[in-house]
Amino acid sequence: MSERVRAIRGATTLDADDRDHMIARTQELITALFERNELSEDDLISIVFTATDDIHCGFPAEAARAAGITHVPLLCARELDITGGIERCVRILVHAYTSRGPRELRHPYLHGARQLRTDLPE
Repeated sequence: MSERVRAIRGATTLDADDRDHMIARTQELITALFERNELSEDDLISIVFTATDDIHCGFPAEAARAAGITHVPLLCARELDITGGIERCVRILVHAYTSRGPRELRHPYLHGARQLRTDLPE
């Protein structure tokens, strides 16, 4: 299959609203998404991050910049504040060029976010 633009999702949770912890967990999420889908920065078009209202320590995009992703547009936004939703959750939406088909993509849901998509393979 030729390369196409695909969207890849993922999420993680934080144990605490702490900047260093948020950076580490977000970088872990980015690394898992890249490794599971054999991506590099050159494959990326953009990354959108969302965070729940209980995260105030920093922007998840900081983690991408600190990891060396410097030439890709990044955007941070607030997640919907849903009653009973997952606390301290960072979500990611990556737009990338890949030769993988939709069923071959691996969307990482780590830590407490795993419950969001138990139907997906690891």
